[in-house]
Amino acid sequence: MEKILKFSSTTINLPNEDIDTDQIVPARFLTLPSKEGIGDCLFYDWRFDKLGHPIEDFVLNKPEARNSSILVAGNNFGCGSSREHAPWALVDFGFKAIISTSFADIFKNNALKNGLIPITVPEDIHKKLLGNEGLEVAVDLDNLKLETELGNSCSFSVDPFSRYCLMNGIDQLGYILSQELEITNYETSQ
Repeated sequence: MEKILKFSSTTINLPNEDIDTDQIVPARFLTLPSKEGIGDCLFYDWRFDKLGHPIEDFVLNKPEARNSSILVAGNNFGCGSSREHAPWALVDFGFKAIISTSFADIFKNNALKNGLIPITVPEDIHKKLLGNEGLEVAVDLDNLKLETELGNSCSFSVDPFSRYCLMNGIDQLGYILSQELEITNYETSQ
């Protein structure tokens, strides 16, 4: 995983509410052998027509979408099933953060475990972000602060363990492996 401390990006807005994980990654793509390239499946049924041609006016098919690492989404993002493929696809597409007013709990936990920051913001900040496509937004994971180019800012929360892992570019297994010497010392002392 990539270390995430501070970054800024323009935003891409997808204001739909109740976006579920089957819309993020349709079930037929769950058998892919690897996380690599799964970003091509992101919102597949919204991005492509029945013949597989890109739908030009869909926001993620616009050229600026490939340069953005922040998606601003509608309320209750990531509801539905618990598939980990959803955050995998978002990260593989290039997103580092998703901003909404609320997230499904399982999606939020899966996102944090896979290098994606789900940022919950107050309604007024959310409305400003959705009303201004392509805003420059700075995310400071070290200080748990989000700031827009309009001067709006707010704090957000990330549980301490997930924050540690994100800031150090490790997942849960990586954390356990980093403690291998201490684990071995404990086991041999018993």
